[in-house]
Amino acid sequence: MSHSPTPVRRSLGARNLRVAQKLQAILLIPVLVALALGGVRVKRTVDTWQSAEDAVRVAELVQAANKYASDAINERDVSVIPLVKGDRDAAAVVKARRITDEDAKEFDAAVDRMPRTAGLERRIALVRQGEKELPLVRSSAFTSRMAGVQTEESYHAVQHPLMEISNELGFGITTQETYGRTLYAVSLTQAAESLIRAIGTHLLVQDRSKLAKGELQSQLSSFSSYVYLEQIGLQEYAGFAGTADMARLREALEGARKKGQELVSEARSRAEAAGQTFAPPPDLERMTRAIASGATAAQLAEQGITPETFFAASTLSFDAYRSVELYLTDAALAKAHTIADDARNDAILNAALVLAAVLAAFLLANWVARTMSTSMRRLSASAHEIAAQRLPARLTQLTRAVPGRVENEVEPIPITTTDEIGEVARAFDHVHREAVRLAAEQALLRANINTIFSNLARRSQSLIERQLSMISELEGREADPDQLENLFQLDHLATRVRRNGENLLVLSGEAPAQQWDQPLPLVDVIRAAVSEVEQYERVHFADFPETEIDGRAVNDLVHLLAELLENATTFSSPHVPVHVTAARLHDGRIMLEIHDKGIGMPPEELAEINRNLADPPTVDASISQRMGLFVVGRLADRHGIRAQLRPADQGQGTTTLVMLPDTITHRPTTTELDADTMAMVAFVDSRFTEATTWTDEPS
Repeated sequence: MSHSPTPVRRSLGARNLRVAQKLQAILLIPVLVALALGGVRVKRTVDTWQSAEDAVRVAELVQAANKYASDAINERDVSVIPLVKGDRDAAAVVKARRITDEDAKEFDAAVDRMPRTAGLERRIALVRQGEKELPLVRSSAFTSRMAGVQTEESYHAVQHPLMEISNELGFGITTQETYGRTLYAVSLTQAAESLIRAIGTHLLVQDRSKLAKGELQSQLSSFSSYVYLEQIGLQEYAGFAGTADMARLREALEGARKKGQELVSEARSRAEAAGQTFAPPPDLERMTRAIASGATAAQLAEQGITPETFFAASTLSFDAYRSVELYLTDAALAKAHTIADDARNDAILNAALVLAAVLAAFLLANWVARTMSTSMRRLSASAHEIAAQRLPARLTQLTRAVPGRVENEVEPIPITTTDEIGEVARAFDHVHREAVRLAAEQALLRANINTIFSNLARRSQSLIERQLSMISELEGREADPDQLENLFQLDHLATRVRRNGENLLVLSGEAPAQQWDQPLPLVDVIRAAVSEVEQYERVHFADFPETEIDGRAVNDLVHLLAELLENATTFSSPHVPVHVTAARLHDGRIMLEIHDKGIGMPPEELAEINRNLADPPTVDASISQRMGLFVVGRLADRHGIRAQLRPADQGQGTTTLVMLPDTITHRPTTTELDADTMAMVAFVDSRFTEATTWTDEPS
C-alpha cells in the first residue's frame, strides 16, 4: 500500500525558514536599511513638493483675491460721479459691478483649490462675511441711507479681508516670506489711494448745501486721514521691499507722473484749439492739499482741480500701485511654480534612484540566494518526487510482483557534488533503497499471508461442501417436520460458514474457482443471495425489472448481496422485514435498494464505511470487525458496482444502495439456458419453495 506524503506545516520562526529565504534575509538587511533611509529622503522631498504645491495654490488665491479687491474698490471709485448725480444705471457702474462679480467667481474657484489651513479658513470666513454686505452697499451707495464717507468706507468690509490674504503668501516656503508683507503694504497703499480718489471726487461733485451739519468736516477729516495712510503704506512697503522692488515702485510712480504731464499737455492743446481758457491743474500732491483745505468746488476749479482732472491724476497713481501689486503676485506665483517643479523633479529623481538602488540590491541578493540554493531545491524536488510518485509507484509494483522476483535497485538523486548537499542526497538514496527493501519484504509477507488465507479457505471449502452434501441427503430422507427444520438451520449455518471461507478467498485476492458462462435473471440472483441468509424468511421483495446478470458476475453479485442482506437482518429487529427493491434507470443501469428498520448508524460511521466501500483498503486487523463490508467493497470493485449506505428516509434504519452498471446487466434474450444454469435456477426455486412451505406451517 502506498501513501501520499503528508505536507509539513511550517511554523513561524527564523529556524523554520528555507535556506534561500535565510540567505535572502541576510542579504536583504542592508537593502532594507538603505530602503528605509531612502524612504525618509523621498518622503522629505515629497513633503517639500506638497508644500510647494500648496504654495502655488495660495499664490493663485492671493492673485485672485487682490484682483477681486482692486476691482471692488475701483467699482466704488468709478461709481461716485454717476451715483451722486442719481444715474444708478450708468454704463460705467454696470460694467464695474460685472467685473467685480466675475472676480468673485474666480476667487471662489481659487478657494476650492486652496490648502485647508486654519489661517486661510479664518481669512476666507472674514471675506464671506464682507461679501454678505456688498448687495446692501450697492443699493444704498451715495444715498441718504449711506451718506458722507460711509459708502467709501463700506467697501472696506470686502476689500480689507481680501487684501489681508496676502499675509499667507509663501505657505510652506520660507524664501517667500517677505512677499506677503511687501504685497500687503502695496495693497494697503493702493487702497488708501482709492479712498482718496473716491472721497476727493465725492467732495468735488456733491452739493454741499444739502449736507448735514458737520458732515463736510467729517469728509475732509477722512480725506486727510487716508492721505496720511497712503504715506504709512509707502513706508511699510519700503521696510519690507528689496532694492529692486523699491526701484520698480519709483519707476511706476514716475511713469504715472509723466503720463499726467502728457494728459495735461493734451488738454491744454485741446482747449487752445477750441479758443478756451485752460487752467492747468497742479500735481496730485497739491491737489490733495487743496481739497483737504475745504475750498469749494468753484475755488478748486479756478486752480484747475475738477472732478475729471483729480480722478484722472489719482487713477494714474492707483494704476501705478496696481502694476506693482500685479508684478508681485505674478512673481510670487511664478516662483512658487518654479519651486514646485523643482520639488517634483527632486521627488521623482530621489524615488527613481532609491527604487533603482533597491531593485539592484534585491536582484543581486536574489541572484546570490538562487545560486546557493539551486542544489537544495533540486534535492527537495527529488525528495518530494520520490515520496509522492516514485516510491508509491514502486510500492504498488511490489504489491503486485511475484514473491521472490523483486528488484531493490532505485534511481539515485541527480546530484553529483561532493559537498554537504551531495552527502545528503546520497543519504537519501540509501533511505530510499532501505524503504524499497522493507516494502519488498512486506509485500512478500503479505503474499505469504494471502497464500495462507487461500489454503485455509480452500481446505475449509472442501469440508463445508461435503457437510452441505450430507445435510442435503439427510433433508431428502427426513420426514419429521421438526427435524427437517433443524436440518434447514444447519444448512444455513453451513452456508454462512462457506461464505466466510469465500470471504477469506476474496480478501486474499483469489477469484472464484467457478463462473457461470450464461447470464442469469436478476430475480434468481436475488433469490440465491436470500437463500444464503440465515433469517431468509424476513427478506421481502417484489417484482424486479426483467434483466439478466452477466455470467462472470453472478457468483460475486450473489456473494455481495448475501453479505448486505445478512448485515440488514442481523442489525434490525427480528420481527421487522427487510425489503429489497430494484428499478431500471434511464441509462440502462439497475438500482437495488435494501431497506431495514434497524438502529441505524451515526453519520461519522456511515461516512467511514462508504469510503471503504468506494476504495477498499488494505487488509489489516480491522477486517475482523466488518469483514462483510470489506468483502463487499472488494467484490464491487471487481465489476464496477457501486455500493453505498444511507440513513433511512423515515429516520430509522439504514438503506443500502447497489448500482449495477450496464456492463454486467442486459435485457433477457430468448436463448435457452444451459444445463448448469437450469440446475442453479431449479435449486434456488426449490430452496425458496421449501422455505415458504415450512415457514407457513406452525412450529
